[in-house]
Order: sequence, then structure tokens, then C-alpha cells
Amino acid sequence: MEKQVMHAVELTAFGGPEVLSLGEHPLPVAGEGELLIRVTASGINRPDVLQRKGHYAPPPGASDLPGLEVAGQVVSGDEAAMARAGLRAGDRVCALLAGGGYAEYCVAPVAQCLPVPRGLSDVEASALPETFFTVWSNVFERGGLQAGETLLVQGGSSGIGVTAIQLAKARGATVIVTAGSDAKCADCLALGADHAINYRSQDFAEEVRRITDGKGVDVILDMVAGSYVAREVQSLAEDGRLVIIAVQGGIKAEFDAGLVLRRRLTVTGSTLRPRSVAFKAAIAQALHREVWPLIESGKIRPVIHSTFAAADADKAHALMESSQHTGKIVLTW
Repeated sequence: MEKQVMHAVELTAFGGPEVLSLGEHPLPVAGEGELLIRVTASGINRPDVLQRKGHYAPPPGASDLPGLEVAGQVVSGDEAAMARAGLRAGDRVCALLAGGGYAEYCVAPVAQCLPVPRGLSDVEASALPETFFTVWSNVFERGGLQAGETLLVQGGSSGIGVTAIQLAKARGATVIVTAGSDAKCADCLALGADHAINYRSQDFAEEVRRITDGKGVDVILDMVAGSYVAREVQSLAEDGRLVIIAVQGGIKAEFDAGLVLRRRLTVTGSTLRPRSVAFKAAIAQALHREVWPLIESGKIRPVIHSTFAAADADKAHALMESSQHTGKIVLTW
């Protein structure tokens, strides 16, 4: 390919959205087990904001450019690995990355690429990998949510939240969410949530007790941690599972350990970005088998709040930090 440089959104320093700048970078080269993607759209996620602020360094060997998910067209790559995955040059794919997604081209492990679901645009597809990999891994694998159980999602209007609502409902669970305004609660209910709690005007623990007749919920997906953990432990049913995937409310928590014992509770958590390609590949296979048919049938749809040109990545980050959105924010190239 003649082109050897590309445009990419880079960090000129650590700080506010203004440190994001469009610059030129060498074209990445696909190695063993990898492919090169011509990027059409890049999803934006909270970890990108943390990286911009200097709080979340890329794992060793990953690109130092931000961006954990993309959609676009396969250019070239490890032909043997691509053949095993049923992919070839020209195919439309979406991919989970450890970094480097805010660029015209990126490299991704073949095993972390999935075909764009039939009927979806590249913008919609770029909003799938990070949230769907995260929700599948944490709610269904780590949290073990089953049909007939109840899930509480903290932050139901976030990209993770709108994904968790739809996936849990599609798989037969009851869903309770928290959100920061009545309008966002209404958005969550429209997506299929059974109950929505405005955490600014209601105590979620009291509401969970009321909604569940004192039983509590089976699984909680928590992006807050901090002071929330104590009330979450109180909100779990017997054998309940609390899964922490972010610490927006702080890293320290004090809770009633006696409740953990008496109700046989599990408190767990995970981060996805540093996990192995093999671990992420297993999630990709599960999503392709269990979830892609739900997307292609229209039972689940990505929720796009807004798109921004790549040159306006700073505006996209400012919107994400304002939390005035429901669903995903996407950069287009």
C-alpha cells in the first residue's frame, strides 16, 4: 500500500479534552495473528478519558494512541489467522483493541475482530466491542446472571448501561437501573429496563428493597465503587454477586462483612484491557454465537447518542465528561 502515514488523535500532554490533537503518525504494521483495519468509526469510552488524564496507561506493547474499539474494513494481515477466522481483505469488521483506535488505520488481533452484524452501519458497529465484551464478561461470565434473576445496573444510561439493559432483558432477567435524571431514567425504561431509580432524588438501596419486596437483587454491575459498595452489599439477595468494573466514586469502601457471610455474597471485579488475546478471543466467540444473532434480528441495537469528526475529539470527550448523554459517543473518519 502506497500510504505510509495516517492521521490520528494523539495526546499532546495529560490533562483536559484540549490535549487531544489530530496529527500524523506512521501507518501501523500487522504482525503475527493480526490484521490492519482502515477505520471508519472509533467508539469513545471512559478508559480513554482516564488515559488522557494520565490515570490509565496502555498495557505493555499496546499503541500509546487512545481508542479501544473501532469498525472499518480489513486491509491486510496474517492470512493464515484470517483464514481460520473466516476473514479476508475487504471485509467489514469491528474490533476490540488495547489501544490505537483513534486513528485512520489500526492493528488488531484477528481473534478480537468480529464481522459487522448484518443491518448495522460502521458507526453502530464501532459502538459494540468495548461495551459488549465488558458486559458479557462481567455480567454473564463473572456475575453468572441467569434467566429469572434480577440485575441492578449502576449508571443505566452509559454505554455499558444501555448494553447491559438490552442483553440482560434479551436473556430473560429483570433489570433495575440507576441514572442521574428523570429523563435518563425514561431513556432506560424505553430500552427495556423494568425499573429506573433517579439516584439524585432517591436512595437506590431503599428503592431496591421496595421493588424486590425486601429480597434484594441477584447481580449488581457497579461502575462507581467507593461509598456505593456498602449499600450494594445491603441490596444483594442471598448468594448475590457484586461485580465492580470501575471506581468513579473512589477506590476505598467500607461495608458490612457480616452480611457477606450471612447471605453468602460474592464481591468481585475485573479490568478487560490488560487481559490476554486468548481471554478476549473466548469472549468474541461467545458474542458471535450468543449475541450477534440478537443484534441481527433487531432485538438488541447499539444506542448512539452522537458522532463527532475525529478532529473534534476534544468536543466528544467534553460531552462524555459532562455525562449529558445516553448511550455511545463515536468519532468518524
